[in-house]
Amino acid sequence: MSTNSKKEQLAINTLRTLTIDAVEKASSGHMGLPLGAASMAYTLWNRHLKINPEDPQWFNRDRFVLSAGHGSMLLYGLLHLSGFNVSKKDLQEFRSFNSKTPGHPEWEQTEGVEVTTGPLGQGISMAVGMALAEEKLADTINEEQNQLIDHYTYVLCGDGDLMEGVSHEAISFAGHLQLGKLIVLYDSNQSSLDAALEQSFSDNIQEKFEAVHWQHLLVEDGQNIEEIDKALCQAKETNQPTVIEVKTTIGYGLPKIAGTSDAHSDPVGEEDAKKAKENLGWEYDTPFTIPEEAYEAFSDLKSRGKRLKEKWEQDYSALKQNNPEKIQILEDFLQQKLPEDWSEIFNELSFKEGMLATRTASHKILNALSTHIPQLIGGAADVSSSTKATIDNSSAITASDFSGKNIYFGVREFGMTAIANGLALHHFLPFVSTYFIFSDYMKPAIRLAALMGLPVTYVFSHDSIAVGKDGPTHQPVEQLAAFRSMPNLQVIRPADGNETAAAWKFALKQKTKPTMLVLERQATVPVTHSLDQAIEGVSHGGYIVSEVKDPVGILIASGSEVSLAVEAQEALAKENIAVNVVSLPSWDLFEAQIEEYKEKILPKHLTKRVTIEMASKLGWREYAGSEGKILSVDSFGYSGDPEEVMEAFGFTVGNVVNKFKSL
Repeated sequence: MSTNSKKEQLAINTLRTLTIDAVEKASSGHMGLPLGAASMAYTLWNRHLKINPEDPQWFNRDRFVLSAGHGSMLLYGLLHLSGFNVSKKDLQEFRSFNSKTPGHPEWEQTEGVEVTTGPLGQGISMAVGMALAEEKLADTINEEQNQLIDHYTYVLCGDGDLMEGVSHEAISFAGHLQLGKLIVLYDSNQSSLDAALEQSFSDNIQEKFEAVHWQHLLVEDGQNIEEIDKALCQAKETNQPTVIEVKTTIGYGLPKIAGTSDAHSDPVGEEDAKKAKENLGWEYDTPFTIPEEAYEAFSDLKSRGKRLKEKWEQDYSALKQNNPEKIQILEDFLQQKLPEDWSEIFNELSFKEGMLATRTASHKILNALSTHIPQLIGGAADVSSSTKATIDNSSAITASDFSGKNIYFGVREFGMTAIANGLALHHFLPFVSTYFIFSDYMKPAIRLAALMGLPVTYVFSHDSIAVGKDGPTHQPVEQLAAFRSMPNLQVIRPADGNETAAAWKFALKQKTKPTMLVLERQATVPVTHSLDQAIEGVSHGGYIVSEVKDPVGILIASGSEVSLAVEAQEALAKENIAVNVVSLPSWDLFEAQIEEYKEKILPKHLTKRVTIEMASKLGWREYAGSEGKILSVDSFGYSGDPEEVMEAFGFTVGNVVNKFKSL
């Protein structure tokens, strides 16, 4: 039975009625979760959450992630009542075009929103990355007498989040590393969109979480803030991550449909909205009424946040005086600042001679960079020995030691990628790695990284049918075309060691987009003359890597196929046919160039063209032109010796020569 005070209950019901009014006005939206979960959200924010609305970006704030992003009006109401830059007018513009209150929370569109959520399961998974970042940075910065980095990551999730496979991956990982400052409030309302939860989900939540080393706490009355408060206090007393299962009623207060799947979303109409308010004991007739007492209920949050920030600034000044090196590391993190001499690292690298796979070149580059860039951290989904995405001179992070820079993600591709987003939101420069074919498992989280503009680097190897004997299940065909179509994702498929170095350099300079490095397993010969040529060429997305006098056509390729194009160029030259070879490692970078540059690389009058890439032809017609030919892979591959597989698809010097001559 609820024992909430009158003022507290008024504040909770204000959150509820704001949701009712906003959904009715927008003629769409989700009432169910905000009505049911308002009490737990209020308790967390009012009594525990460490934030400062006067300085929303204060680094040592607690992070709140609404993983069940469809309940966005609950978050917007909390932000408004707490004093963030979300006005009453913004609440009235819920779901309107370009408003501060979109249908699902959008990072950097609404002050106080920590992460873009909506696709279920990804919020809780990104929160795991945030909690890992806090532990890692605390290990780097804190001293025994000065715990400068000390904050929690809180999540509000629903049944749908816990049904998604990615949440299983992330929850298992969090339990393995014992991320004790991760606390999840689970809105256990026994309802999904289609039907009662029992129709699709019967997991034993307690046993499930305890099996992966979490603490499970149960709150039977989801409207009783004292019970919720007690559980939150208990969650902070353990080194384990904690899930607090809070029993609630979806659509609390709605006539006829409260507690059923019908309460999940959509407006209920003027009459039922009025009746719902009556059921809540709401005494105001005007929509979007916010009593002054509701604002007063959040006054403790504001004063607490201001006080804690002032104390943190004192600790910051003390550490700056005692250990300025650590403060410099922290400031570099916050500003995404790289060391002044970081570019000089590349000058020490050499890829002039011998056969070399771009995955091996990437390993050499990564290890050269890692020594100088503290923010660089990451790992692979249990294939680092193959993708070479590992830092040799560093240990791996463990539950008892967070000093390393390598992360053993295990076979959790989707979870790994979402966790990387959380690390990036905490100012790290994460890299994650696996075989390119498994990028399919990662795509939803890559899309969110692109949507948020997070500087994550994806290190993919085994990029084509040249994988060979592992067969078509491991040979990517359509993936390049798919990722090239994704907005704000930088896709680079380098041809040799120098282009790989240039790709890494370009990736680390990005602050508002993720970068995908698509690397080969097989060794190829160098095609660039120098690192400077590669850096200049990759920065433009495409360039003439091998130029001849008076060319009659062009061979265009990316990745390992550039060396094939150079060989074909030499074979054609023996027959007195002169062609340029263009390396096109990044389509989006090339398309961003001015027309004069693109005309210089791909002159319109040179219509005899052959494009060469061991992947889908989709998109290549743009560069082949209407008269050119496309050498591609448009069916699934074969299991066999790589050379035999490539020959079967026509990736030989003789076939390239014949294709060009046929023009």
